[in-house]
Amino acid sequence: MPNNHIDNGSGDCLQYTTTSTTATTTTQLYNVPPPSMKDVEGSKIYASKQSPPSSFFQLQQDCLFAAQRALQDNYRLLEIEFPPLPASVLELDDVSAYDVAQANLNLAVEFSKGMVGVSLNGNDSDNSEDSSQDSPNVIKNVAILLPDEDEKCIAIERYSGKSRDQVNEDTYNVEPGVIVSSLRRGDPNDDRLIKPEQTFLNLFGMGDDSSKNRADAVKPMDGIDMYVIIVASAQELPDVEALSDQLPNVPIIFYNLKLDVLRGDLGAPAFPPKSFQDRFLSKVKPVYYLRTRQYSRSLATPPFLMNYQGCLFRSYPGQYQTLLDTGTGSYRRIVGNDIRPGLGEFKEELTQALKDEGVLPQSEGGALDFLRVGYKTTTWWEDERPEAYMEWRT
Repeated sequence: MPNNHIDNGSGDCLQYTTTSTTATTTTQLYNVPPPSMKDVEGSKIYASKQSPPSSFFQLQQDCLFAAQRALQDNYRLLEIEFPPLPASVLELDDVSAYDVAQANLNLAVEFSKGMVGVSLNGNDSDNSEDSSQDSPNVIKNVAILLPDEDEKCIAIERYSGKSRDQVNEDTYNVEPGVIVSSLRRGDPNDDRLIKPEQTFLNLFGMGDDSSKNRADAVKPMDGIDMYVIIVASAQELPDVEALSDQLPNVPIIFYNLKLDVLRGDLGAPAFPPKSFQDRFLSKVKPVYYLRTRQYSRSLATPPFLMNYQGCLFRSYPGQYQTLLDTGTGSYRRIVGNDIRPGLGEFKEELTQALKDEGVLPQSEGGALDFLRVGYKTTTWWEDERPEAYMEWRT
């Protein structure tokens, strides 16, 4: 009795069987749309079984759906994280930070263009009052912000293909309703080459009151309904906090900032303190998260060394999925978690799946098993911290 497959739009297939006394009918349907925004339970089930995208077009569609769903649930600090370039390109020696930044800008422009016209209340009906462009609840203008004006100029020159002399104000309006700007914008009448107040903020304005100290340097833009932050470093994240404190109801998207990496810099000299994770970064909701990890494990028998990899994947409002790379260009779901697993826990889930399949031995002796895992499998920000919010883990 053959199985039929229905593609649910995410790469997965739903199986059913049709049987008659004379023949067996096989039907295959594609491009089944996701559930309506108003279908809360259906959206969670759909997202929890969603597969990583097979193309950047599908990735953009999934990001838009996840972000819109989170906005409907009144979240305003959102994280979107995925590799901005194919893995084969990122591994090349001649790929520079500017190439990655340019890819992020291109993707952020496409994402922002898709968010223009979206209702903050999540109404997807064309007849809804909130769907009107005149409604205050509709995103009409999006600003993509780079850390400072120098990086903004470099990015727009590469994006537009124009020289600095050819760039004008209209060049920064990259799409209808989408503008490229910077977190810090200097006074146009200030022609000083060196601004000591900016240097002071960069070196010493990292304490718990950094948001207040930076309020004068980071000003909201008139008429902007959503901000998308790209290529910011850990030292520049307090500027985002200052912007958020002034606009608590305006969505801010942390777009491919690799917050997991930036959290590791907190507490170092000239960087924000660890308390910055508790008071601000822990408020940021991962709505679309795709991070791959590669591991190696030595064996006592041939092939003596095994390489394996997987990814931690989440599309809001679904679960955090631990996915094992099958080596055939696809992933297999191992487990889903409502609470985001730490990196050590994620690795153990992949390893246990290989043990259950007999690929790895179940045990290599108590001492060796302990040495492979260690006494601590979490980083400091993954530990239970009573001062931190839970948004970054749920």
